[in-house]
Amino acid sequence: MNSRLGSQRISLGFNSFSGLYLLALFIVVFGIWTPRLFLTLATVQSVASQQATTAMLAIAVLIPIAAGAYDLSVGATINLSTIICVWLQTVRGWSMWPAIAVAVGACVVVGMVNGLVIVRLRVNSFIATLGMGSIITAVQDIVSGQNQPNPPTGTSWMNLTQLNVAGFQIIVLYLLVLALIVWWALDHTPAGRYLYAIGGNPEASRLAGVAVGRYTWCAMIGSATVAGIAGVFYASQTGPSLTFGAGLLLPAFAAVFLGSTQIKPGRFNLWGTMLAIYVLAVGVKGLQLITGVQWLAEMFNGVALVGAVSFAIWRQRLAEGRAVRRNEDRLPEAGASGPSAAKDAEPVPSRAGDG
Repeated sequence: MNSRLGSQRISLGFNSFSGLYLLALFIVVFGIWTPRLFLTLATVQSVASQQATTAMLAIAVLIPIAAGAYDLSVGATINLSTIICVWLQTVRGWSMWPAIAVAVGACVVVGMVNGLVIVRLRVNSFIATLGMGSIITAVQDIVSGQNQPNPPTGTSWMNLTQLNVAGFQIIVLYLLVLALIVWWALDHTPAGRYLYAIGGNPEASRLAGVAVGRYTWCAMIGSATVAGIAGVFYASQTGPSLTFGAGLLLPAFAAVFLGSTQIKPGRFNLWGTMLAIYVLAVGVKGLQLITGVQWLAEMFNGVALVGAVSFAIWRQRLAEGRAVRRNEDRLPEAGASGPSAAKDAEPVPSRAGDG
């Protein structure tokens, strides 16, 4: 099966790359509408840099979703990482790297607890991580005293994400490196294949000898770790905020689900997610340049999420309908050898319909 999957070619048709064509349409339309604002290198650089943190959070969402689990706590986790990292530097006087290590380490603990609740206590991942998000928010308020800390002012801290590389902030390079690592792990390692197998059919994976609980647990830890790293970068690039994480949750999930309709349709995949992030960002940027309305981002991302999920469900039902029709077409052939064979084949349609 692996060799067959590996031999599949990626089609450049609309079915797999509709997002790419939509991106081209946005560029043409907004470029004609407002060329002096939209068709500039500054716009390209700002979109690439501003969306880097959101794209990292989408990667954090993607890892457990590949295994059929949801991590709704990533918005709170990225926020917690930001506050801890900044608070340790400005209030406690820590240097940058120890503060970063503690912030990311706290997020690793969050992932471990999420995995414990989901795997050992068998709580649905949706419920478990939704509750964990609320707990994290409370811990954040305790750490910060519900007061937004002042941002660190050191040059090293600013250069962590804002140093220019080929005209782009270095955080874009971090995103590319992170994306390559996660892509390789999901698509080219046994662990990644196990995650996709668990997401497709956890019971069949368990019967095949896959340690479903262990890999689900690791996926939750990986998700929280990536969210923690993204939180550090957000703090360096934008500054601390007590509430920004919740606002990034919707675009992250929208990108992951919209990305499942791209490049490898029907499968949550990294490059589809990255494409979806920037398609949504370019669309929002163009509309904001034209109208000046700021709430368009929420509207655009919400419509994209609902549309992507609806499209995925429609495709799944369409595929199931085709499979049923193929099975029905094969049944007469099975009974074509004679009356006795047809009589023996009579119970088969009812069993297939029950399944």
